[in-house]
Amino acid sequence: MSEPAIQPQGHIGIRPDKDTFLAEENPFEAMMERFDHAAQLLNLDPGLYKVLRNPEKQIIVSLPVLRDSGELDVYTGFRVLYNTSRGPAKGGIRFDLNVTLEEVKALAAWMTWKCALVNIPFGGSKGGVVCDPTTMSMAELERVTRRYTASIIEVLGPDSDVPAPDVNTNERVMAWIMDTYSMHHRHTVTAVVTGKPVEMGGSLGRREATGRGCMFVTREALAKLGMSLKGARVAVQGFGNVGSVAADLMAKEGAVIVAVSDKSGAVHNPQGLDIPEMLKWVKEHRQLAGYPKGEQMSKDALLTVECDVLVPAATENVITRKNAPQIKAKIICEGANGPTTAAADEILEKKGIFVIPDILANAGGVTVSYFEWVQDRGGYFWDEDTVNRRLESIMVRAFNEVAVTTEKYKVNTRIASYIVAVDRVAAMHRLRGMYA
Repeated sequence: MSEPAIQPQGHIGIRPDKDTFLAEENPFEAMMERFDHAAQLLNLDPGLYKVLRNPEKQIIVSLPVLRDSGELDVYTGFRVLYNTSRGPAKGGIRFDLNVTLEEVKALAAWMTWKCALVNIPFGGSKGGVVCDPTTMSMAELERVTRRYTASIIEVLGPDSDVPAPDVNTNERVMAWIMDTYSMHHRHTVTAVVTGKPVEMGGSLGRREATGRGCMFVTREALAKLGMSLKGARVAVQGFGNVGSVAADLMAKEGAVIVAVSDKSGAVHNPQGLDIPEMLKWVKEHRQLAGYPKGEQMSKDALLTVECDVLVPAATENVITRKNAPQIKAKIICEGANGPTTAAADEILEKKGIFVIPDILANAGGVTVSYFEWVQDRGGYFWDEDTVNRRLESIMVRAFNEVAVTTEKYKVNTRIASYIVAVDRVAAMHRLRGMYA
């Protein structure tokens, strides 16, 4: 069931009432609730408000793919370009059974605000294919990837739309996309995707970038609260690329990682977990389940464990009105996209929890993707120290801009992040004018 259209009220349209149940179920409307708040505070022009509240382009494709068995299956693929006023669209591609157009729209909008917040010259996009990659062979995954790429190829390109890895996709998938695009264009185009293998134009530091960015902004948030990362107790939900890297880097800076979880369960040790050892365990066993050096606990219980910093780095909508009252962390660093619902936000704010919102916390990935795109286009590649140093500079600057905006508008950090981002995208539209 779709939500009724927003009705004009005052200078711009706002919701006549907050349907929080719907907002918690619909990722696009949950994200847009935050956008609406920022737009009101910016006194955004009604026409520009309408432009920014709607995606530029939504593509749905059917993908006939031959399975290894000889059976022909048809998958559904999506690609949404939300806004390209600041530059080429940028956004990941996910392979998952739960991919929907509403989710892809929300993620494309998030990418728009994320790129604007860290002030890199990209717009936002996202894509996905409805499939279960765990049931598919490598050859089948390659056929799905190449068919999907060919089906949306008219929007792809270094100057128009640049994909990256996301849920259940990786640098191998990006290599297939780059090759498919290059074969259609009859020459190699490395800058059409980011998150590629380093050997074919990928950037050093890209794989660790999102987790490293989480570490940088967590350090800044702790300092703002008069605390240090050294000795801080950290719980990490999700031990995939983002969560494992964030946990590892924070531990190296002296943080005590007290709990970690993945799909198979959670491990808790108030004295601190040995992250390098856990990384080896997961590499060997492909999951945390069975790790012996810690107390086993439920994945849900991890969110409410005693800690200074909670890093939700798994999926959307894990912090809700149901569990938000029990959260004990002083800081939440959102490594995942949309882990906190709008209803939970209000509870966390009343509790005085400092939230580093997703569009800031996990922007390290797209920032180094931007570095990769720049390096590909220039044909000149940087060493890893240069990548990490420039990433730190951008993340710290963005954190400080959000902190200043928080004070100026007397709002929480999430709304402040949206104010900075929406204002930058709106400014570009004002400068460019409207093509008619």
